Amino acid sequence: MKKSNKAKLLAVFATLSLALAACSSDQTSTKEKPAGDKTKTAAEQKVKLVYARGKDVTKGTEKMVEAFEATHPNIDIQFREMPSDTGKQHDAYITAFNAKSSEIDVIDMDVIWPAEFAQAGYVLPLDRFIQQDGINLNEYNQGALGAAQFNGKQWALPKFVDAGLLFYRKDLVKADEVPKTWDELLAKAKEKKGQGNTKFGYVFQSKQYEGLVCNAVEFVASYGGAFIDKSGNVAVNSPEAIKGLKKLVEVAKSDVVPGNVTTFTEVESDQAFIEGQTVFLRNWPYEYASANDKEKSKIVDQVGVAPLPAGDKGSAAALGGWMAGINKYSKHPKEAWEFLKFMAGAEGQKIDAIYGGHAPTITKLYQDQEILKANPTFADKGFVDGLSAAVSRPVAPNYPEISEIIQINISKAIAGEQTVEQAAQTMEKEMKAALNQ
Repeated sequence: MKKSNKAKLLAVFATLSLALAACSSDQTSTKEKPAGDKTKTAAEQKVKLVYARGKDVTKGTEKMVEAFEATHPNIDIQFREMPSDTGKQHDAYITAFNAKSSEIDVIDMDVIWPAEFAQAGYVLPLDRFIQQDGINLNEYNQGALGAAQFNGKQWALPKFVDAGLLFYRKDLVKADEVPKTWDELLAKAKEKKGQGNTKFGYVFQSKQYEGLVCNAVEFVASYGGAFIDKSGNVAVNSPEAIKGLKKLVEVAKSDVVPGNVTTFTEVESDQAFIEGQTVFLRNWPYEYASANDKEKSKIVDQVGVAPLPAGDKGSAAALGGWMAGINKYSKHPKEAWEFLKFMAGAEGQKIDAIYGGHAPTITKLYQDQEILKANPTFADKGFVDGLSAAVSRPVAPNYPEISEIIQINISKAIAGEQTVEQAAQTMEKEMKAALNQ
């Protein structure tokens, strides 16, 4: 009898335990997501953007991305390093975009790519984003901004700028002796050549390569000409362009430049200047730092900088630098714009100027004391005025082909194989054929 009661009692306890377990199970299930609930956690709601650019040896990109993510917690930026060789980088983008890949969202573009990428349909026009957010494009260096315009639309925003500048020996050339025109440069270079153990009066890049195109753009634009005008029409066979090209050839054939100047690229030009061999030099902004490098330069603290000499229409400097655009196939164009807007905006450019050493394309940043403290060169009036004179190289969807036509024909004119007029006529014919005009 006792055993029977004990068995019944155990059965009751077992039943209660099962019931409690069932209740506990029910309570737990009420906290779980119901079937079909699409509510996402904060981590799941984050958008991941892939930003591609060439190798950055500075901390500029890293710092800029950190600042963006701090103010945009819903967006993660994944940096993808592209080849440092711009040609290989260009080809990698072409391969991805031809395959309509959405893997990359935001890209950095060389200033000579936007028209090509726009024509091919690789990048999104930014006009509607710019308008809806009230971006003031007047704040930008207009030469840099124009390099990203094609068929009346804005295809990228400029991040930083390079431009051709005139460097000179301050120990040989007084401030009031800095040449203002090309004719003054020739005269002053002839006068100063040989002083301070110099061998040359002037050095520039005139080898048959892209650097020659940059110099040619500067001569032509300073006399009011253009290879291709703003409407996209070939304009090289004009009196203005011909006058500019004649001045280039005159300089290249003068006795103030090295006898082998047609072999000079930026490398040889820099070497001649830092070794104290030339009084004047045309080069890019990095030359200031190079010529003041105590480990390699013989002219430290004797480096002056000024805008390039003027022609009939003023000074002109070939535009270099990089800009940012959005992959047409990006799955996150809205978020991609937010990142691009930050990166190419005042805050992003300030970070890049301080940590990356790049010259901003937003002109008001040249008054920012933090930027000037990090880069004293940016406070130099000659430097800033030189950047303000920047003009873009010919804007064309097949720029490499146009560049080659220019290089070949100007080289022939310098070598005396054809006159400047003949070179202009040939360039006009070949460029029109290349552009199907």
